[in-house]
Amino acid sequence: MGIFVDLEGLDGSGKTTQTELICKRLAEDGVDFKQIKLPDYESDSSILVRKYLAGDFGKNAGDVNAYAASVLYAADRFASFTEKWGVDYKAGKLIFADRYTPANALYQMTKLDKSAWDEYLDWLFDFEYNKIGIPAPDKVIFLDMPVDVSQRLMSQRYNGDESKKDVHEANVDFLNACREAALYAAEKYGWNVICCAENGEPLSIETINDKVYELVLEVLRK
Repeated sequence: MGIFVDLEGLDGSGKTTQTELICKRLAEDGVDFKQIKLPDYESDSSILVRKYLAGDFGKNAGDVNAYAASVLYAADRFASFTEKWGVDYKAGKLIFADRYTPANALYQMTKLDKSAWDEYLDWLFDFEYNKIGIPAPDKVIFLDMPVDVSQRLMSQRYNGDESKKDVHEANVDFLNACREAALYAAEKYGWNVICCAENGEPLSIETINDKVYELVLEVLRK
């Protein structure tokens, strides 16, 4: 099987930019890899995820419970694996993902009482990695960008049009809770956490990228 690295982070943390830069460096270094981005918004398999994020099932993130929302995303990941990158993974390629199953931990745990977090996490990873049989990442990297910083970055991305933020992006309290959940899961499962801001300001894209790439090289060297 191949090597699988998953890059995670809350909205506005810079995942897309970092993914592009990492993949460029991998190509320059001659690494045989496959880039994936989930949810797969270009595929019909993501239709229920898109409806959920658009608020069709409820205008607030909490209107769809953690388990129901997780199944929507899991179905999209299963389809993506079987149709688009499973062959590459089985052939031994490096898979570099912009979000994967751990994203459910970031966003869905907050809908549950903290006493139920461990039960949910056990269910989530067993359901996806064992029951439906999609591969588990060899390394998960979490870009830890404070929510107040990421909100400014997203507002810049949308040129100040706050209406362009989806139901997750617009809910600051929810995102702060997601960050707490992410750091909990990171500690529990040994994810690599990269601090992306200092004194209320984001670190440079290049500085963050160097940190991410070193972690990718670390797993490639094993």
